[in-house]
Amino acid sequence: MTNSENTSANTSTAPVESGLTLVLGGTGKTGRRVVERLEALDVPVRMGSRSAAPAFDWEDGSTWAPVLRGVERVYLVFYPDLAVPGAPDAIRGFTAAAVEAGVRRVVLLSGRGEDEAQACERIVQESGLEWTIVRSSWFAQNFSEDYLLEPVQAGEVVLPAGEVPEPFVHLDDVADVAVAALTRDGHHGEVYEVTGPRALTFGEAVAEIGRAAGREVAYVPVSTDDYAAALTEHGLPAEVVAFLTYLFSTVLDGRNTPTADGVRRALGREPRDFAAYAAETAASGIWN
Repeated sequence: MTNSENTSANTSTAPVESGLTLVLGGTGKTGRRVVERLEALDVPVRMGSRSAAPAFDWEDGSTWAPVLRGVERVYLVFYPDLAVPGAPDAIRGFTAAAVEAGVRRVVLLSGRGEDEAQACERIVQESGLEWTIVRSSWFAQNFSEDYLLEPVQAGEVVLPAGEVPEPFVHLDDVADVAVAALTRDGHHGEVYEVTGPRALTFGEAVAEIGRAAGREVAYVPVSTDDYAAALTEHGLPAEVVAFLTYLFSTVLDGRNTPTADGVRRALGREPRDFAAYAAETAASGIWN
């Protein structure tokens, strides 16, 4: 992580000049939170998604220029993940289109401990745009807003995660850092590695969820091969199975266990704890 010795918060009091901000994945887990925050700040926002107008599609480069027209800043989220094949070419093409369109600033959501994601980071850093990298650990909200929700509701989370601790990050922290980098000066050239304040194994995280929800939720460790076979049996596409097994077999090998100071450096405060996430989510009733 660059500039890790800088522990002061980069939060200039002077906001950047007003202009259109493009939020890619604006209906996704981080994107919708970024949109909500920008709208609360009265920042003009354009959503980047297939359902928006104009539509944006990562697989159709002809949709990029219309979406970039009049945009000054971009929250750059690649779907499905920067680690998949083809991501570097897409990021290279999109950033070139952004430069041509007159975009000034880009904030890239990246993945922690993923060599492929770091290759995409370098493309953004060499694009000529003002850049900030938000390099995120595993989302806590994967247990409530993604593929782990149904297993939690069913009372059994089966994963090939073993006993490797992960410093799950709260998505509100990810969004707060991204919005600060989009709307305030002082974040150019920073790589913010964002994590929670402590690392938990998946078993410990599931146990905290169970306590918060007031019900039994079991964590069942399995081998990567058994997990891949189960995903395939449930009809998931081969590329999704390959990506998830890559995450659990390669990225979740302990390399990401140490916590990082990105939230503190960007915002001048400590990150939210997983226990707080579990309590607020349990209160919503979604796990029951």
